[in-house]
Amino acid sequence: MPIPSRPDAGLSPPTGTLGLTALTAAAPVSWGTTYLVTTEFLPTGHPLVSGVIRALPAGLVLLALTRRVPRGAWLWRSLLLGTLNIGALFALLFVAAYRLPGGVAATLTAVQPLFVVGLAFLLLGERPTPWRLGWGLAGVAGVGLIVLRGRLSFDPLGLLAGVAAAGVMAGGIVLTKRWGRPPGAGAATVAAWQLTAGGLVLLPPALAFEGLPPALDLRAIGGYAWLAVVGALLSFVVWFHGIGRLPVVAVSFLTLLSPMVATVLGAVFLGESLTPWQGAGFVLALAAIAAAQLSPGATRAPVPATTTTTTGA
Repeated sequence: MPIPSRPDAGLSPPTGTLGLTALTAAAPVSWGTTYLVTTEFLPTGHPLVSGVIRALPAGLVLLALTRRVPRGAWLWRSLLLGTLNIGALFALLFVAAYRLPGGVAATLTAVQPLFVVGLAFLLLGERPTPWRLGWGLAGVAGVGLIVLRGRLSFDPLGLLAGVAAAGVMAGGIVLTKRWGRPPGAGAATVAAWQLTAGGLVLLPPALAFEGLPPALDLRAIGGYAWLAVVGALLSFVVWFHGIGRLPVVAVSFLTLLSPMVATVLGAVFLGESLTPWQGAGFVLALAAIAAAQLSPGATRAPVPATTTTTTGA
């Protein structure tokens, strides 16, 4: 069997937009397992260290496989994108999760598609449409119905962290689309650079505030392995592949799948009950995700992966 010239050259998209969208959706679906894995498998009190273990080894493995490092403008671009998509995002999500009920945190981060709509207009020239703005609000409402339960508490710092997490992820998505990739680089190369950069950004505060985690048992090792391999290495390659070929606003709606998956896993494995209101929320959120993939009055198809021509990359 012939070997591809580069490791990520063998990643072939499914035929048609529907297949490519389904492939890209696998990334936020895998991220939806993070809450269950973190609470049931990992040692408590080390969220930043967990973020480093999730991102940095995956990035280094992909660097070894792709055998390419960023050069020129892609040095600072990779650092910025890795900070937005990985480092700052992980840190802000953990702050929000610790200071807010999980439902409130998830609902705040669900506003991310609305931020993408605005940033896509400013940075990509994609005019916002009432269709996607309306479905963005419907998606937030759907996620809220799914995850908001019981008495709510509103911590100002937690609220700020949750909104900021949505903002930095939106910025990372739009800038990833705007800058594309260097000539000859695939999604695995981009993922390698960003995961490594994000892990390195998280490393100093993780060691300063949390130190090293305690001795790990097989359960914790398995949890970290799942987050690093499935939740980082594979998922971010798929995610950046989709961002390069699909409309950026449509892709951003796929992140609504994460809190939905987390809720289902909680019901299946932790015995958490599902109410009729949550069922209505699932229907509304799924409708928002599906509707956002459409552009009424226009016909579109997957576009080639974007590249840039920055010298020295």
